[in-house]
Amino acid sequence: MREFYINKNDAGQRLDKYITKSFPLLPQALMYKYIRSKRIKVNNKRSEISYRLKENDLVSLYINDEFFEAVKPKYDFLNAGKNIKIVYEDDNILLMDKPAGILSHPDEDNYTDTAITRIKRYLYEKGEYKPEGEMSFAPALVNRIDRNTCGIIIAAKNAESLRILNEKLKNRELHKLYLCVVIGKLKKSEGIIKGYLEKNEKQNKVYISEKSTDKSKEIATKYHVLGHKNGLSLVEVELLTGRTHQIRASFSHLGTPLLGDGKYGTNAQNKQFGGYKKQFLYSYKLAFDFETEAGILDYLNGKSFEVEDVWFKEAFYNSEI
Repeated sequence: MREFYINKNDAGQRLDKYITKSFPLLPQALMYKYIRSKRIKVNNKRSEISYRLKENDLVSLYINDEFFEAVKPKYDFLNAGKNIKIVYEDDNILLMDKPAGILSHPDEDNYTDTAITRIKRYLYEKGEYKPEGEMSFAPALVNRIDRNTCGIIIAAKNAESLRILNEKLKNRELHKLYLCVVIGKLKKSEGIIKGYLEKNEKQNKVYISEKSTDKSKEIATKYHVLGHKNGLSLVEVELLTGRTHQIRASFSHLGTPLLGDGKYGTNAQNKQFGGYKKQFLYSYKLAFDFETEAGILDYLNGKSFEVEDVWFKEAFYNSEI
């Protein structure tokens, strides 16, 4: 015999629904029989199957122990890849260096192996994420980057951190810096690329123009050239606005597309430099610059985190590209 008190989260459920959820090994037909025959009681009395449980109700079950055996839940994220490179982690946040080729979030075509499912698996296996717990918070991403872009993404481990970071991102108190290699030499060594971006859904491609339209969104992309070699430029970029494909489209608009970018550059251009089919773009640095209170995340203010081994940085300086 087992007894359980109904807590706030389980209150309001029908008795049969609660029993089915809590004891999945108990056959439904047998459950109904046990309720009718008073082998399942509520507050030591016979109960109707449709009775809606109240907080602090006592549910007593006079049934065989075999039906109390725990059924190990199955979670889709346990099928995600185990490979995860962590840039920084503490009790509240995790910064992951996302590799190219995986999505930040699941979509219709790839639900299992994404950045967030890898993070969930990692935290679950550490014992930090417990989805079976009542009202359990699921780790969530604060930002996302394109499938084919490498770099830092931010995951919140609790609801308070997620709320704070979403607010800081909206108020531009988080600075995301990228490294990229572009084909050609920019006219100015630094500046801000401004314009209006409009997305073509059918082509999954964006276009930038100097004039605003009803469907366009204003963009601003800050850049600083770090070096120029062999017809290529290494550029540090900060997004002042965050739009789809903004960096790739911005430099293409200037006539200096990213090396390896077949969508916004051309295969002919890429072929001149070895025919790369992987875009040279990396979200390599994240800086916390809070202008207002950040609650439990105040300790992050003024800190920055960086991926040291950007795969193309050393190759550029060594003229190996």
